[in-house]
Amino acid sequence: MTEVAEILDRARRAGARIATAESCTGGMISAALTDVAGSSDVFDRGFVTYSNGAKFALLGVSEATLGHYGAVSEEVAREMAEGALERSEAELAIAVTGIAGPGGSETKPEGRVCFALAERDLPTFTETVEFGALGRAEVRRATVAHALSLLAEALA
Repeated sequence: MTEVAEILDRARRAGARIATAESCTGGMISAALTDVAGSSDVFDRGFVTYSNGAKFALLGVSEATLGHYGAVSEEVAREMAEGALERSEAELAIAVTGIAGPGGSETKPEGRVCFALAERDLPTFTETVEFGALGRAEVRRATVAHALSLLAEALA
């Protein structure tokens, strides 16, 4: 995992501000970024949208998208990231939505997390990672680490 301080330094050099849109991590990505002193010059804001209602109200995720694909989908992650960009002063937004566990289903198993990375004037990147049934804490930790690596790559 890339050091958070390095991600923040890359963002400073790029003149980029960062926003987060988090569901299954409940603000852990924002916390990781803001644990570093001086992060306020590049971290704009974080949206914790755990419920579908919050995704709709705070990020503008379409009720039709939520209804058709479900909250744990690349389509919802995309709308979360793009909504975070639209509702912030950031140039870069990372979004995560997934099933940390315990539980899940045959079609959406525990450990499935959908990511989206939105950048102003570029196509939004999405992907799904199957972390597996590692347990809630470990899925969330792995999600934060992967989200930070996506931010690092975007800022490289």
